[in-house]
Amino acid sequence: MPLASSYSYPLLGAFWTILEIFLWVLWIWVLIYVFIDIFRSHDLSGWAKALWFVFVLFIPLIGVLVYLIARGGSMQERAQQQAQQADSDARAYIQEAAGSGTPADQLTKLADLRDRGVITADEFQREKAKILA
Repeated sequence: MPLASSYSYPLLGAFWTILEIFLWVLWIWVLIYVFIDIFRSHDLSGWAKALWFVFVLFIPLIGVLVYLIARGGSMQERAQQQAQQADSDARAYIQEAAGSGTPADQLTKLADLRDRGVITADEFQREKAKILA
């Protein structure tokens, strides 16, 4: 029982501590997101990026607020453009890796594999029949 009587951290204090930790994590996340946006932005020159970086680094609260007011609307547009670019790059890679859609190109690749000895003549005939079917 002496352990329970010496405990003096109230429940409200625990909730307050959790809230403080949450706000610190949120602040760090916003700060990092602003730094990432500064360097990803293609419409800023190198000097402008350096000035924003120094401003946000040395006066973080005011710097982040000013950055969000001045360039916050375009942050979402840049993020969407980058996501669309990544999606189109991934789709192009998948289409390239899957091979061309024309049967002539597929038959050429199969013939090349057969000539190099990677596949046998029987495998070539089976795959050729699938392509032409």
